[in-house]
Amino acid sequence: MVAKIEPFHAIAISRIAHRLAVEGRSIIHMEFGQPSTGAPGAAIADAHRVLDEDGMGYWESPKLKERIARHYRDSYDVHVDPEQIILTCGASPAFVLALSCLFEPGARVALARPGYVAYRNTLKALYLDPVEIACGPAERYQISAASIEALEDAPDGLILASPANPTGTIIDPGEMTAIAQVCRRRGIRVISDEIYHGLSYVGPARCLLQDMDDALIVNSFSKYFSMAGWRLGWLVVPANLIDAARARMGNLFLTPPSLAQHAGLIAMDSRDELERHVAVYARNRDLLLRALPGFGLSEIAPPDGAFYIYADIGHLTDDSLGFCEDLLRDTGVATAPGIDFDPVDGHRFIRFSFAVSSDLITEAISRMTPWFQARRRPLSEPTSASHAS
Repeated sequence: MVAKIEPFHAIAISRIAHRLAVEGRSIIHMEFGQPSTGAPGAAIADAHRVLDEDGMGYWESPKLKERIARHYRDSYDVHVDPEQIILTCGASPAFVLALSCLFEPGARVALARPGYVAYRNTLKALYLDPVEIACGPAERYQISAASIEALEDAPDGLILASPANPTGTIIDPGEMTAIAQVCRRRGIRVISDEIYHGLSYVGPARCLLQDMDDALIVNSFSKYFSMAGWRLGWLVVPANLIDAARARMGNLFLTPPSLAQHAGLIAMDSRDELERHVAVYARNRDLLLRALPGFGLSEIAPPDGAFYIYADIGHLTDDSLGFCEDLLRDTGVATAPGIDFDPVDGHRFIRFSFAVSSDLITEAISRMTPWFQARRRPLSEPTSASHAS
């Protein structure tokens, strides 16, 4: 039997947006979680040098692995041997490696709902069974130790994401430690998605390796390092899985792009430029948070990190995909429908990505404010209680 994989609906929204742009429409892309900025200037300059001097080929950069290992020591006070780091073609292959190293077909893997669409569909593609844990406003839209403890049958695995997509929520350090303790006691293997580390507005996110030395960590140059198109990421594995992970990487994906590895090494020491990007995201976040009441949107997930706001539009629609299509056609602002992230309740949510320039956020707000106001129900009609702000 061939695994059934659901579509990524934000891609369909983006296709419409690009068609409208070809027709001459002004489009603001807030549908994808990708920075509108490019790679750091020093990384691009080094890439030009490499193009002139190096024919390149299949390659895994020892210097980049050593630099990533130093990152874990400097940022989290955690020792990682460079050989534990598997360089990958972005975070998505890293997930395939992690899942296939840990689990046999039929294994049960828990994850938060709402959560990144590819978690669920990658699990299905590998013939693994997603065990979705509903996470709403009471849980700050995040996995908790109590929710894992409450599962009658312990799953084989757990996917954590902090900061999370689509919500931006960050797991409290004490809660992260408690989650690790429950998983260790119940024999649950954990994969931690940490691709949004560095993008936090409430204090740094905790690395799961600080609590579980056998956790598998996924990270990427796509978000904080502003290198989505370079297709470079990494997977940290415990020592006993190095050979298995390397075998899968070599057979399925060979190596990441050589050029990206050269640039990534330079990007890791371009912090001043990258922190300026984070300051822009923080400003964009504040602009949107101030504007949302004018949209009539008061129920949102706490946007602690990443560059997303996940908002409840249930008082306006029960069709988030159609809602996003209408918003795009009417205003030129592309957003992501909640059904990508939550197949049960996502029909009443929308995700805004604020990883664009502040000028574009301001323009998007000016376009969306009257559009949302025109769809607000009369004040006499009941609305839901506020979640979080």
